[in-house]
Amino acid sequence: MTKKRLRRLNWFYVPAVVLMLVFIAYPLFNAVYLSFFKWNGYSVDKEFIGIANYISMFEDKVFRSSLRNTLIYGFVCTLLQQVIGLALALFLNMKFKGRGIVRTVIYMPAMVSGLVMGYIMYFFFQTKGGVMNDILNAFAGTSYDWLGNSSAAIGVIVFVNTWQFVGVSMVIYLAGIQGVSQSYLEAATVDGAGPWQRFRYITLPLLHPALASSVIYNLIGGLKLYDVIIAMTDGGPAKRTHSLATYIANRYFDAERAGYAAAIGVFSFVMIMVISMIVNAYFRKTEVKY
Repeated sequence: MTKKRLRRLNWFYVPAVVLMLVFIAYPLFNAVYLSFFKWNGYSVDKEFIGIANYISMFEDKVFRSSLRNTLIYGFVCTLLQQVIGLALALFLNMKFKGRGIVRTVIYMPAMVSGLVMGYIMYFFFQTKGGVMNDILNAFAGTSYDWLGNSSAAIGVIVFVNTWQFVGVSMVIYLAGIQGVSQSYLEAATVDGAGPWQRFRYITLPLLHPALASSVIYNLIGGLKLYDVIIAMTDGGPAKRTHSLATYIANRYFDAERAGYAAAIGVFSFVMIMVISMIVNAYFRKTEVKY
């Protein structure tokens, strides 16, 4: 390739670079800048307060509970999505009538907006008239306040987010399984390996790239969880189901503490970046060479 042609091709990077600067770099640097100010988000005047917003974060009980919830939404949902997604992929890799329809049904929730999914599931778990309580009343003659109890509400949010995106993990694992060479499995069968041995020592190690992709995708999505929480609990009861993402919106719009919200946003960005880098480094270190 000539240098002249290479220079021409480099111009195709310009739109992507411009979009990244406008929608990623500028908002990030602006958030860092605003995090050092006391500002209500609307006024022209801002008061420089240094790192006071960052100090206030760790003294804020709601921030600490939001951080804990964010880690729960991220890691618990990711773990469940991997286990269930892999099990579904192994099942749907078998040949049986209607498996295409089953794959579509499982993946379908991922195509629905998180906000819409949250509102749909709210009507399933609401106290009065909710589907879950109707079932409980029919069989046990009782009902439960699923979204009024913070622990139960967190569990419901984890369930909804896991169910919505488990189809993505299933598709990733299914592609990985179908990419495993049959010659390896046939050779292991000839050597006397059973189904579990073939899965444990051949299929699973060769699924390493699929596992890395699925874990990182689901983990980042879980750590940024926002729309399902807004639709189902709006951070309640008593602000105990907030994630960092929803708490940022709460502080900015409800409390009119834009500078504080910016500080939480910066912290959230750094946390997700560090966790993603650590997880990615781990998968690179344990990558199977074949």
